[in-house]
Amino acid sequence: MSNTNSTSSGKVPFGQKIAFGLGMLANQMFPAALGIFTVVLVEQLGFSGLLLGLTYFIPKFYDALFDLIMGYVSDNTKSKWGRRRQYVLAGAIILGISFALMWQLYAENGVTYNFWYFLVISLVFYSGLTIFSIPYVAMGYEMSDDFHERTNIMATSQLIGQLAWVVAPWFWVIMADKSLFPSGDVAVRTLAVYVAIGCAILAAIPAFFIPSKSTLNEDYSPIDLKGILGSFGEIKEGLKASIEIKPFRKICIATFLIFNAFQTTAAFSYFIIKYYLFKGNEDGFGLWPTLFGSVGAIITTVAVIPIVARMSKTMGKKKAFLVSQGISVIGYILLYVLFVPGKPYLFLFALPFFSFGIGSLFTLMMSMTSDVIDIDELNTGKRREGSLGAIYWWMVKFGTAVAGLLSGLILSLVAFQSNAATQTDETMFWLRIFFVGVPIIGTLSAIWVMRNYDIDEAKAREVRDLLDKRKGKTKNQSSAYLSGKLVSLLKNGSINTTIDSELNTKSETELKTIYSEILNNGLHGLCFSPYVENQKAGDILSADQIRRRLDIITPHTSWIRSFSCTEGNELIPEIAHQKGLKTVVGAWISNDKVRNEKEIETLIKLAKSGLVDIAAVGNEVLHRNEISEQELITYIKRVKEALPNIQVGYVDTYYQFLERPNLVSSCDLLLVNFYPFWEGANIDYTTSYLQNMMEVTRNVAQGKKIIISETGWPSKGETVEEAIPSEINAMKYFVSSQTWAKNNTIELFHFSSFDESWKALQEGTVGTAWGIWDKNEKLKF
Repeated sequence: MSNTNSTSSGKVPFGQKIAFGLGMLANQMFPAALGIFTVVLVEQLGFSGLLLGLTYFIPKFYDALFDLIMGYVSDNTKSKWGRRRQYVLAGAIILGISFALMWQLYAENGVTYNFWYFLVISLVFYSGLTIFSIPYVAMGYEMSDDFHERTNIMATSQLIGQLAWVVAPWFWVIMADKSLFPSGDVAVRTLAVYVAIGCAILAAIPAFFIPSKSTLNEDYSPIDLKGILGSFGEIKEGLKASIEIKPFRKICIATFLIFNAFQTTAAFSYFIIKYYLFKGNEDGFGLWPTLFGSVGAIITTVAVIPIVARMSKTMGKKKAFLVSQGISVIGYILLYVLFVPGKPYLFLFALPFFSFGIGSLFTLMMSMTSDVIDIDELNTGKRREGSLGAIYWWMVKFGTAVAGLLSGLILSLVAFQSNAATQTDETMFWLRIFFVGVPIIGTLSAIWVMRNYDIDEAKAREVRDLLDKRKGKTKNQSSAYLSGKLVSLLKNGSINTTIDSELNTKSETELKTIYSEILNNGLHGLCFSPYVENQKAGDILSADQIRRRLDIITPHTSWIRSFSCTEGNELIPEIAHQKGLKTVVGAWISNDKVRNEKEIETLIKLAKSGLVDIAAVGNEVLHRNEISEQELITYIKRVKEALPNIQVGYVDTYYQFLERPNLVSSCDLLLVNFYPFWEGANIDYTTSYLQNMMEVTRNVAQGKKIIISETGWPSKGETVEEAIPSEINAMKYFVSSQTWAKNNTIELFHFSSFDESWKALQEGTVGTAWGIWDKNEKLKF
């Protein structure tokens, strides 16, 4: 029932997030460069609006269809390298070669030849893009099962990926520099080679640095020719099953509306700046299209994505999406107003608002898709990151194909002239209307679609919990051990002998009165819950939140117990001592050796500063089976040698001490967790359980003092055999355990001070409801 920090199964090492992010940089640099270089097709090679639209539509329509097949292939691959890595590597190579070849275009070959050459090589390029991107994106979906960590992964990848949009607009400056290249087409032929090599290397990085397990023995569908041909039926069923998931349908539609409305008119910014702000005069013009793209991308990278990730954490993914897109609508309106001829700098003021649109879109939508994949697994029994990712990106790419076609049609509709020195005022008026109008309509439509999206953190965790139960997973991050442990330890098995009959005669009102009297008279100790709503273990604690919560509990306890000495937890002992509280200060020990060193060093430092009354080295680390007993003893001895005048112990479930005489010998005292609830005890017999737990522990304690470092009862959640969570039972257990401890002169720390929602990830709903105060810091009873 205690804090789990870096040991959460949902956490992903930062290095793996960076590796995934570098793949995203390649995934975004290719289309970013393609968008910049496409201007050459119109201005140097003479493509009409219709031909330009076809070069967008045909390859991307093909790409969208190929995505569905690739999703099936990736999901069903049996390999010692797993399902994804080999395709990511192969796709990276194909992308690099085809991108370099695609831009080897010469004006003297004529428009018709260049069109067909570009179109054919584009089909190869988009084949490589699908082979790379579908397994790559699926990697990201399956990196974590944690609701917020998924957003962190996608935010990190988008932060790195946004660098593509910072760098790519500068190609315009390079292409326009006559001292470097005589013309834009020459520049593109050269730059494409450098982009291809660099991006191919970046795209390959996830294949080498994101681990995956072998799938050789998995029961997957065949991916031979017969299997692939037969996969169309499975793809059809997958499409049907996915579309039937209403939240996923909303995600796809909203993304289609926002991204593809943006894509339809994105290239118009170059023409508006050149022909509206500068009237076709190229003197001083070259830098401004670059600044439009680059400054917007910088704002997205350093401000928008971190803000959106924080918004998602505090207000939820849906609200963060709605607010972000609302801000972007303001940005589009400002862009129309602030495109002023002769004053190009004015549009820069619109970019912070404008950047919230695309900047928030994929950070949130990819995270939301990960949540939907869990629902799909619950419905179908299959884990289909590749297939659902393919369906999602099929919507994006199909829309992009349509957007490219519409873009060309709009240019034709407004009578835009390729290779012209200037454009008419009427052409530029309508081009500006389309530039802001299409995205505004798309964004507002998406907001309407997402208004009642209903997957929040609680629902996502509920689904995850159901999946874990289906798979028979046990959550070993807390004292939630197998029920009936004590019964198995006692030879006669007669635990239910002493009934707490006196409490059964009390009314609920009388029980609340007794509960309040005990609380107001003061407890020996409380386990301190520092994490406020929308935080979880691993987040950085502030002094203000610690001080506020200690202000609440100080009148009701003499001691507090903390669980870690890092990430802000190191502030707890000092603030507690300032308030006159004594402290059991814990160093969180896990299989993370680097963190262990920091925890131990900080614990010793705090103790030497006079802020530690009892030092606890580790919390249930043997129960979680993360390090060996000997490793733990080494840590304990190290702290004892550094702190000869302070008692040092270790916290774990009582039965972890029963056959570990060396561990008992290494401790100055035993800090033991007693949980009749997790034993499956009937609430009427919990005093008997406590007494028997104490007796079996005393038998191995070597005469050392025993402190009950944790015990409590949840007020809601799932039952464990005869143990039923409820407000009445939580009050009964509080009264009976406190009375028993007082009558037997036993020092006891009640678990816990505050409810903490994040524990649903480890223990389901029952994990969130052990506090005396609720998650909003109000007394529950």
